[in-house]
Amino acid sequence: MSQYNGLLIVDKPGKTRNDDAAPPQTESEPGDTNRKLPTSHDVVQQVRRWSQERRIGHTGTLDPMASGVLVLCLGEATRLVEYYQRHDKQYYAEIMLGAATDTYDALGRITQQAHVPQLDEAQIERALAQFRGEVQQVPPLFSALKMQGESLHRKARRGETVALAPRPITFHQLELLAYTPPNRICMRIRCSAGAYIRSLAHDLGQALHSCAYLDILRREQAGPFGLADAHTLPQIESAIQQQRFAEMLLPLGARLDLPQLTLDEEAHTRLGYGQKTPIVAGPPPVEGLAQAYATDGSFAGIIRCLGVAQDTDSANPATIWKAEKWFNTES
Repeated sequence: MSQYNGLLIVDKPGKTRNDDAAPPQTESEPGDTNRKLPTSHDVVQQVRRWSQERRIGHTGTLDPMASGVLVLCLGEATRLVEYYQRHDKQYYAEIMLGAATDTYDALGRITQQAHVPQLDEAQIERALAQFRGEVQQVPPLFSALKMQGESLHRKARRGETVALAPRPITFHQLELLAYTPPNRICMRIRCSAGAYIRSLAHDLGQALHSCAYLDILRREQAGPFGLADAHTLPQIESAIQQQRFAEMLLPLGARLDLPQLTLDEEAHTRLGYGQKTPIVAGPPPVEGLAQAYATDGSFAGIIRCLGVAQDTDSANPATIWKAEKWFNTES
């Protein structure tokens, strides 16, 4: 039985401006500068060791060099990971022109160097315009995406050449914050899940008739969770030592982007037993899902609408629901 059930928003450490050394020219192994920056898995393992909570997962990975919002689900909340993964993300990014790396970021090996033309902000804005909205993006080879059951970064480290197909993603916002000649671009980015800011940096360098890599990345927002919700690793360790860790956790179902239904006692019982249950709750939701709450306000689970009930009052129709993920709210 889990000791902790809820969501923990972590401010993951990553590369900072103080760590401004250029990527190495040569390495024994591509894409590995051994900078000891933590992976998302490292963060999960650290929290697992401190809290002794075995069941921990995250809703979307951050690269080792990236800092910022990392959403962890603990205990029973691990069953809700899939409902938090589709959210848009917001980032602060710094891109360096004049060099490209195998990983498309500052932790990789330099694969190309190029002259940076004289630029102004208007030219950069024109280049950014071609990436706004829905675009096709080729992900970086050094990534956690899988091909034939194996992570791409493993193939890349063996030196394998893999042809990657572009994927549809959306950049809702590409805001140029500053350009520091000759080569540093600072941006704020809001994008769909699945977008790679490393690939954006690489592609932007080419659009500006040079090359580029991602130097700094900080995730400011992951769906409804922002830096204001996040805790640093030292803060988390201290809270666990002082037995205040539970106070850091957001409750099950917190800020889910789904319609909410409050169940009467009969509906709560029927759904808990896995029975199809009619509920008068207005028209079915667009995505067919809703979050269910008991009358005391506790989160009960995720329920799916199966359609409008037959022989129902047309003026106030009932819809049929079935539990998709159900939780024992008495525990």
